[in-house]
Amino acid sequence: MDVRCTEYLVTASEMKECDRNTIEGFGVPSLVLMERAALACAGEIFKDFPEAGKTRGKRTLIVAGCGNNGGDGFAVGRLLMQEGFSVDFWLIGERSRCSPETETQICILGKYGCDISDHMPDGEYDIIVDAIFGIGLHRAPVGRYAEAVDYINRSGAYVLSVDIPSGVSADTGAVYGCAVRADVTVTFAFLKRGLVLYPGAAHAGRVVTAQIGITQESFYGKLPAAFTFLPGSPPPLPQRDPNGNKGTFGKVLLAAGSRGMAGAAILASSAVLRSGAGMVRVLSGEENRIILQTAVPEAMLSLYGDEDAKEQETAAYVFRKAESWADVIAAGPGLGTGTGAGELIRLILTETEQPLVLDADGINLLAADRALLETLCRQREDGGRPLILTPHPGELARLTQKSMQEVLADPVSVCLEWAARMNAVLLCKGAATVAANPQGRCYINQSGNSGMATAGSGDVLTGIIAGLLAQGMEPFEAACAGVYLHGLAGDAAAERASEYNVSAGKILEALDVVMK
Repeated sequence: MDVRCTEYLVTASEMKECDRNTIEGFGVPSLVLMERAALACAGEIFKDFPEAGKTRGKRTLIVAGCGNNGGDGFAVGRLLMQEGFSVDFWLIGERSRCSPETETQICILGKYGCDISDHMPDGEYDIIVDAIFGIGLHRAPVGRYAEAVDYINRSGAYVLSVDIPSGVSADTGAVYGCAVRADVTVTFAFLKRGLVLYPGAAHAGRVVTAQIGITQESFYGKLPAAFTFLPGSPPPLPQRDPNGNKGTFGKVLLAAGSRGMAGAAILASSAVLRSGAGMVRVLSGEENRIILQTAVPEAMLSLYGDEDAKEQETAAYVFRKAESWADVIAAGPGLGTGTGAGELIRLILTETEQPLVLDADGINLLAADRALLETLCRQREDGGRPLILTPHPGELARLTQKSMQEVLADPVSVCLEWAARMNAVLLCKGAATVAANPQGRCYINQSGNSGMATAGSGDVLTGIIAGLLAQGMEPFEAACAGVYLHGLAGDAAAERASEYNVSAGKILEALDVVMK
């Protein structure tokens, strides 16, 4: 994967260690970093209020805590004041508890004749700088802190948050009771996970990552576990052999589509082909023959009868005849959870060796068979064929036997835990889809939009990932690239019309645009 197209997503502890290494290891003074952070924040305000005459009359309030985030805020206020802004300062907390750097900033302001208030102001403000907590918060704001957050949110002012909106977890994006809703967040050095994960991402507004002198050398070789693709990066795609043919570009056997669910097989198989794979064979019920031949004439079909069919017409029998043809197997979209589907998934998991993408009902069937799941985990401890699971939060909750709330509260931890346990690549689909591998690496997606929360969207994703896998991409790379590509297609579909009328079919069509 081209690292030039990616950026790190750090936790609070990773960022603090990097910050400390820059100060103590490389000798960059903390006040220098603070001044550069303040310059970045002030510069963003100047950009958002470019008309000099009007801007200089804007009333501005700095709401600062006692930690270094507050020191950043005080320095921002000083810079704005020196450019003619009318600035008031509100310290939340006891001055005696301020960090040395924040106390220094307060002393500097004192020499400029500025007063630091310790109570909620009476006036109205056009601009508020939120510098209360920063990335170190681990509990809900209470008392005067909660009142300050509420004051900011009720103000109607333009709000800039310093590093992260106060009240948002830097690690998970969780909101601790209450949190500032910012118009823009200026974060320093590296993007924080909580600015990408929801609900934190919804509180951050427009996010700007400012380089202040902390570089990846300060990780001392211990690089962050999580990353994302830079916005606007080209989708990472497998190399095309100019001398290749439909066989060399990969053959996918797709088990999908029960009675009344042919659409899932259509969307997934079409996505396999549109992502570049050479051939796809759909294993589905006989009742879907005409629908599939009409909608996806490029696909080959292996069809089975209902659960009362003769042995030579069962899903398991037909699958065994087709299985040796495939380079990659994908299973689950619209498959159903009946006895026949359960037998088919058990067969696929226990009797095949090709790389496997398991989705939707395939995951539900595995989750319901705990004995099979435990056996699979034990067998995969020392390796096994590439395996990618692509659940949405509900399916992941069933697989892990966690509550939906636990999954949504920290999808990164859940995915990392179960990716290691199953020795597989594991996704959690959502507004910010997470992908994790057994080695502890994690991808958090930023492409896509709310219009993609529509029936069939996940079937398209399954097909894309299977198609990339069939072309020789490594499982984790195929999963990350597939999720990113899927989101880009959703964005292209929304741009053609709006997020309100994105459909899975439109996402599929938009793949043409983003692949080009």
